[in-house]
Amino acid sequence: MKKSLQLLLFLSIIANTAMAQLPSKEIKAMIKTAVDSKRSKSIIIGIIDSNGRRIFSEGIISDNDPRLPDSNTIYEIGSITKVFTSLILADMSLKQQLSLQDPISKFLPKSVKTPNTKGKEISLLDLSIHTSTFPRFPYNVDPKNLDDPYGDYTAKRLFEYVSAYQPDIEIGSSWRYSNTAYGLLGYILTTASKAKNYEELIKEQICKPLGMQSTIITLTPSLLKNTAIGHSEYGKPAPPLNLSSIDGAGAFRSNMKDMLTFAAANLGLIQSNFLPAMQLTHAKHIKKESNGPDYATMGWTLWEKDGRNLIFKDGGTPGFRTFIGIDAKNKFGVVVLSSSNNGVTDIGKHILEPTSPINTYRYSWALLDTLRETVKSKGTDTAIQLYKALKATNAPYSFDENQLNNLGQELRRSKQINDAIKIFELNQAEYPNTTLVYESLGEIYKRYQKDKKKALAYFEKAAQLEPFNLHWNFIVNKLKEN
Repeated sequence: MKKSLQLLLFLSIIANTAMAQLPSKEIKAMIKTAVDSKRSKSIIIGIIDSNGRRIFSEGIISDNDPRLPDSNTIYEIGSITKVFTSLILADMSLKQQLSLQDPISKFLPKSVKTPNTKGKEISLLDLSIHTSTFPRFPYNVDPKNLDDPYGDYTAKRLFEYVSAYQPDIEIGSSWRYSNTAYGLLGYILTTASKAKNYEELIKEQICKPLGMQSTIITLTPSLLKNTAIGHSEYGKPAPPLNLSSIDGAGAFRSNMKDMLTFAAANLGLIQSNFLPAMQLTHAKHIKKESNGPDYATMGWTLWEKDGRNLIFKDGGTPGFRTFIGIDAKNKFGVVVLSSSNNGVTDIGKHILEPTSPINTYRYSWALLDTLRETVKSKGTDTAIQLYKALKATNAPYSFDENQLNNLGQELRRSKQINDAIKIFELNQAEYPNTTLVYESLGEIYKRYQKDKKKALAYFEKAAQLEPFNLHWNFIVNKLKEN
């Protein structure tokens, strides 16, 4: 009997430890390590429970603004936007303004041909839980500004994509993450609710009732004064995200103050008419990966951990990574906002569930930094010679196509087109079986050199290497037509 009691006590201690909140000192050390290791320029973490809020921040808003971010600092939240989109869908379904099983054709112009498999059409729920079969992004993209790939992506272009799309798997049968689906869902909900636009729909229906005054797409001058600058994986400023007609996939910006309010509402820590709809978005639907612990819900991921159901959503844009997670049973929520395109999901999950490990981050861009400085001080030809020498001597750098491609893109942005071409051509010679090198060369010849023949050859090579990617055929056909 005594041994049994000791065993029960031991198991109880383990269970309580697993669900214990991390001490503030450990969280502070965690985000300091993340900033010091160049994982991010700035990270701000918020925790909410029945005792109130705790907020921790580290880093700077930007190299030109060394202020510490605070609870009012604006960050792009990326795909956390999807949670807002699905919340509108859930709320409208509970109000019987639409049905989750409604086919998308019910809300689209009659000119749009909607996909189906075995007589089944894509439903609103399919869009919400990623079973529509749509891919991550639409392939018919050819922006005026290469650094703003969806800034001019119109609803007309989206409709053309939907009409031409042919599902390669059965609708509703399996999970496939899709920004395309959520862009379309955002359009449908905006139209069905007769809102002015998607941003106004979310602001009026969610943000205003919850008092989330700084959750927006369009930055005002006052909010811009305390907006973090996004950064690439290697610490260079990244352009702001624009998604145009697919805003519902990830266009919103917010701050820690508002995101903790949203987490509190999902936990029922504050009164909200949205609670039934929020709980509907938390419900399990379909397994994401066959051998993984995660299930898709309406906008969120349900993470089953040691008999507990934890809900989270992470987001990413070219300059930001974010996380929101809640433990409904223990009334505990976590928000992580970061101003670099290096993941922070592991940090958020570790705070939510301390037995979940943190990934060791190692900065891997020293080669890019070295080559960039050499280009500045001695020129591109010398940098190419240095690259070859370093690789020949097995220098302790990470050698891959992204190092050279990012250097070439930096040169392109600074209008050093001939130097960019040299770097891209070196990348082609080093990594001839990677579509990235042919895309970069194709784009620079198409946009800057106005050499259609060379551009076409590079895109055709990309299509040859990756025949299942319809984007290459789309660009090839456009080049042939013009």
